[in-house]
Amino acid sequence: MHPAAEHSPLGKSSEYVYTYTPSLLFPIPRTAKWAELGVTAQTLPWQGVDYWNCFELSWLLPSGKPVVAIGEFAIPADSPNIIESKSFKLYLNSLNQTPFESAGELQACLEKDLSAAAGKPVGVRIRTLGEVEGQGVAGLPGQCIDDLDISVSSYEHPQPELLRCDSTQVVEQTLHSHLLKSNCPVTGQPDWGSVVVEYRGAALDPASLLAYLVSFRQHADFHEQCVERIYLDLKRLLNPEHLTVYARYVRRGGLDINPYRSTGPISPGNQRLVRQ
Repeated sequence: MHPAAEHSPLGKSSEYVYTYTPSLLFPIPRTAKWAELGVTAQTLPWQGVDYWNCFELSWLLPSGKPVVAIGEFAIPADSPNIIESKSFKLYLNSLNQTPFESAGELQACLEKDLSAAAGKPVGVRIRTLGEVEGQGVAGLPGQCIDDLDISVSSYEHPQPELLRCDSTQVVEQTLHSHLLKSNCPVTGQPDWGSVVVEYRGAALDPASLLAYLVSFRQHADFHEQCVERIYLDLKRLLNPEHLTVYARYVRRGGLDINPYRSTGPISPGNQRLVRQ
């Protein structure tokens, strides 16, 4: 378990507060998990963002009439802290009986509180249901590798030794899989995700990538660290000119988390998948 997570509300019985309470947010420093991966805040080999989408955002107008919307939050991948997901949910619930003059006032409030918790500016968009509905459901780019024939016998820990490549060939390709699963390190609940690998480098064997991703199946870690581990393992293997790894996770408690990591600056879209 992350050393700070045991003090968070995750996995504990919690009282639901329905009026604005920013103190509910529980930041968890990224440094301990970065240290496990052999990186520091000063040596991060990636750029990126963690997109969070809230499908249960609601507040009151000054008249007392409720509003529902969808919230999008962009947390920089190099922010000092992640925000523990249950505390995030409890904080958002605390807005349910709180009046705001406008969506703009609520957005400013969210930006202030979330940026303070993350330790860097957090982008916030409040989207109408019609806007998101009109955007529709997206598919993933590139080749789906899920139908490849592989044999798997171990699921407890990620196994980068399964990855294989042909270093005599340099290719540019995009691969994706919907078979990523890991477990919450605090509660043990399953986290389901779809992962995309875009790169230019030594030719990665797709079947070996699939076997490697399946090896996460009983691994206990947060969403962000799973993506960072995949990114680093592929970077070491492929010596790529360019590499982007991202995962779109299935929502839990009205929130989904979508970490993006890349060798260079990226401005990814945030369109949901069919399981989100």
